[in-house]
Amino acid sequence: MDFLVRQLLIYAVPLMLVALAGVYAERSGIINLALEGIMIFGAFMGVLFVYKVQEMGWFQEAFNTVDGVLAQSRSEIKNLVVPNFGPDAVKALLSLQGFELLAMLFAALCGGIFALLLAFAAINLKADQTIGGTALNLLAPALVLFFIRIIAQQNYLKMSGDAPDWFMLKKTMFGYAKNGEIGFFGSAFLDKVYIATYVCIILFIIMSIILYKTRFGMRMRSCGENPQASASLGINVVKMRYAGTVISGALAGMGGFVYALTTANCSSTGEVAGFGFLALAVMIFGNWKPLNICGAAMLFGLFKCVAASYSTLDINGDGIYWLDTLGINISVYRMLPYVITLIVLSFTSKSSRAPKAEGIPYDPGKR
Repeated sequence: MDFLVRQLLIYAVPLMLVALAGVYAERSGIINLALEGIMIFGAFMGVLFVYKVQEMGWFQEAFNTVDGVLAQSRSEIKNLVVPNFGPDAVKALLSLQGFELLAMLFAALCGGIFALLLAFAAINLKADQTIGGTALNLLAPALVLFFIRIIAQQNYLKMSGDAPDWFMLKKTMFGYAKNGEIGFFGSAFLDKVYIATYVCIILFIIMSIILYKTRFGMRMRSCGENPQASASLGINVVKMRYAGTVISGALAGMGGFVYALTTANCSSTGEVAGFGFLALAVMIFGNWKPLNICGAAMLFGLFKCVAASYSTLDINGDGIYWLDTLGINISVYRMLPYVITLIVLSFTSKSSRAPKAEGIPYDPGKR
């Protein structure tokens, strides 16, 4: 069960963050169908940042220090010896986690810049926002694969080594032996996890509070409901819509990199398995509200988790992989998240209430 919880967080948390990204854009009045494309671009830029920094060797010494301590504990008989993390090793470990956070920030920055294309087309050119978002979804994978071919001379870009070795937190780093028992909570939330997952959860909470409990958030939401009334109160609708779209791009770009880091071993292949479109479904199912989105992300993340790890999923902890013994074709499990998405949306989309002014170009002269 602890494995299921770990995997659920890996799939649900980026989905939750990207769905909130969609909320920011649409609450400001801009339909952001480009979440998939922004995730792809953010994942690529985050991986490229890691790739280039590793190439320059900036954090290699820190990695060697941490790996040396862990290697020593792995070599002990029965792996029951607790790793000796002295001050130097702790400093090196924190440096690697800082490296991970820098990559997340860079991916967010690039995602926000990429989203400016949608903002400019929708706000300044008053272009159809659905077509603009679709265009970015087509542009992103082509652009990413073009640069990957130039940089790596192959169809994917990958960091040097493995993401679990560089960035994954393991129980041995918290003073436990490799084969030691740490209970359900420790195994689910402290062993084989990424700090990126918990940063995304904290960020989701903070950004939800900003959107619903601050003056900035209320002004932004008013621009998605009645921009003319907002403008009459002195609110700059154009700036608010730009802000909403850029924040949306930043969150989606970060979500794309976190997805690539935690599920694709920090590699970029020009796709994110449709997570951007799943995030749109989560946003609609969650009725554009953070708490509902959180629950919807857990639901869709669960099915995505089952699809990705059904052959190694020990539900009861009895060593039997029950789903794998059913003999169901792997394609059925892979289709499951998307089939569930269609079913859920068919029953819930009619009761969803989108912002009234989303998708409508702002006209200052209209009343």
